[in-house]
Order: sequence, then structure tokens, then C-alpha cells
Amino acid sequence: MTVKRNERAFDHARELIMAGEYVGDDRDAWSEHRPSAQQENDFIDRHGIGEYAKWHLGIDDDEDPERKGRYKFPYGDFEKVHRCGLLAAESRAGQRKYYDIELAVAHLHGMVEALQRRG
Repeated sequence: MTVKRNERAFDHARELIMAGEYVGDDRDAWSEHRPSAQQENDFIDRHGIGEYAKWHLGIDDDEDPERKGRYKFPYGDFEKVHRCGLLAAESRAGQRKYYDIELAVAHLHGMVEALQRRG
């Protein structure tokens, strides 16, 4: 499995955070805030797989570009970036040694933290 950083998703997440479109939730909230499989399917039906991809910080090159399985490390609910999603992605990327993804997520997490302190 070859997973690399999704630059479009990273840029999308940065833009959302800078626009204030993030939720500063608790670490353990991702299981409740993460979109369900049905919500994912509905989003793809409405917006297409390309828009779905923008909500995932990793791309698995071994998977079909038209399948959900290609896109890894979700970070939001298709509306806002979630701190808990970033923390989950950062942890999983580190465990799997996807350092480029881990560093990207750490950057996004740092942006959210800085904006929350200002806030």
C-alpha cells in the first residue's frame, strides 16, 4: 500500500481553518462526529468522488480512484474541520509511519490550536 499526502485536501483544510470553519472539539469526539458510511455515500452522490477526496489527507495509489477506499485520514464532516478528526489522523499516520501526512496534520492541528487561543 502506497499512501501519500493529498495536497488538495491539505489546501482545502487550511482554507477552511483560516475561514473559521472548524470545530475545536475534544479528542474523543471523532467517533461521534465522523461521517457515517451512509453520510459518505450521500455526499459522493451529491458532490462526486473528487469532492469526497478533499476531505481526506491521504491517498492510497493502489486503490481505484473512483472508490472510497482510496482516500484515507478523514478530518471533517463535509462542512467543517474537526480538531478530533485531525488528532485521530495525526495519531494513525504516525503509527503507520506516513510522516508526510503526520506533519501535514500536525500543521493543521497547530493552526486550529492557535486560532482557538486567540479566540
